[in-house]
Amino acid sequence: MLLKPLRNLLPFAMMLALPAGVAHAGPRGTFPTPTLDTPLAAASGKQTAVFAGGCFWGVQSVFERVKGVVATTAGYAGGTAATATYDQVSSESTGHAESVKVVFDPSRITYGQLLRVFFSVVHDPTELNRQGPDVGTSYRSAIFYGNEEQKRVASAYIAQLDALKIFPKRIVTDVTPLKAFYAAEAYHQDYALKNPDNRYIQVCDRPKIAALKEQYPDLFVDYKGSR
Repeated sequence: MLLKPLRNLLPFAMMLALPAGVAHAGPRGTFPTPTLDTPLAAASGKQTAVFAGGCFWGVQSVFERVKGVVATTAGYAGGTAATATYDQVSSESTGHAESVKVVFDPSRITYGQLLRVFFSVVHDPTELNRQGPDVGTSYRSAIFYGNEEQKRVASAYIAQLDALKIFPKRIVTDVTPLKAFYAAEAYHQDYALKNPDNRYIQVCDRPKIAALKEQYPDLFVDYKGSR
């Protein structure tokens, strides 16, 4: 993302040269639903999922537009509280991944449905320690599970997608226990929504929102700000 040191000028310049909407290229065709999932809950409530899939601006911009998602927070997972700041995480030495905490109503959407969006729209799960122009372990693909059920569903879905060869390469997403989540600085929250003319947002993130609306119209919500 543009706030970070300009370490990847060539690939980012190449992406900026593309027309908006070209940079995000996901798998083609109907994306498989998880064969293993938790059923919709009988009563409304709140559960939490944490995903890392590159710059948290784009990850948040997708999940906040998913039906059944109650709230999202951009932040950091995988490191300690002492180094959970943007400047320190940008050094690629803290162990954090830019992540998004997704609070959802399990009576309206399942964890497996969130995973489906994560793998098909949010990011490329075959890229190791990078997403597009953003390179480093803070941009790694990861699922931070909150309980054994989430671990089981996520691991089974990855195995399912790999077995079906949905992607040209194997999935490198790390499935790891969530030890802590630290909210990012206020200016990162809803960044894509508040900065629609930012060229990075136009090239890297707006296509993901368009893909969500096109691929999952029944899940798409026209998000205008915090719920």
